[in-house]
Amino acid sequence: MSIQRITESASHYDNLEQQSTGSLLEGINKEDKSVPLAVEAEIPHIEQLVDACVERMQSGGRLFYIGAGTSGRLGIVDASECPPTFGVPQGMVIGLIAGGDSAIRKAVEFAEDDREQGWKDLQEYAICDKDIVVGIAASGTTPYVLGALETAKKHGILTGGISCNPGSPLSQQADIAITPIVGPEFVTGSTRMKSGTAQKLVLNMLSTAIMIRLGRVRGNRMVDMQLTNDKLVDRGIRMIMDATGADETTSSQLLKQLGSVRAAVDHFNASK
Repeated sequence: MSIQRITESASHYDNLEQQSTGSLLEGINKEDKSVPLAVEAEIPHIEQLVDACVERMQSGGRLFYIGAGTSGRLGIVDASECPPTFGVPQGMVIGLIAGGDSAIRKAVEFAEDDREQGWKDLQEYAICDKDIVVGIAASGTTPYVLGALETAKKHGILTGGISCNPGSPLSQQADIAITPIVGPEFVTGSTRMKSGTAQKLVLNMLSTAIMIRLGRVRGNRMVDMQLTNDKLVDRGIRMIMDATGADETTSSQLLKQLGSVRAAVDHFNASK
């Protein structure tokens, strides 16, 4: 059966090299405006995956993202931001990319075509049936991702898929498929554009909702964020002041003493 490769279909625009800079930017922006609507249509599936992840992660499971090229990099970015943003342990959310860490900055030729390597990469983390594997591939046809999900399912591991082609092998194989259909790219086949934006939006929703459900946000504040620079320390002090009504000096002392916004707020409130 032939695959409907919308991500590879011809752009609605042509003769791009003859257009002015303004026209190019307006065209890109016009196309980008359609992406959130495509993601909105997938909210029921995103919700399903969030709930499944929360259930497993509450029991010690981990969330793995696996992809190649832009898709793999987006997964790594989302995974790497969870510890500093939400204070979760390193290794609770893990991003893997075809070709290994060197592929984050430089493309590794044909790495995405190895159907066996994805599962081998997952095995390095002693993956088990408490974990979740989310494959990311704009086309939904990347062998590295498909092989990993196929073997994961054989081992009783829940799988999710994020792609932009309806009916793709990835969307058919994943237990929970998220498929924002963004249409042709502004530059034909350049899936780092609308498809990449859609994947980023889905990942934002997925990880943020999971972390909120796991209790890593209080009110609307990142009370467990890591205080790794002066800007974040200042933000933490303001958060304590807003949450407790304490003055800046007191808030700063509490944060320095206790090391987290959550602990500082709880300590202040308990002492009242």
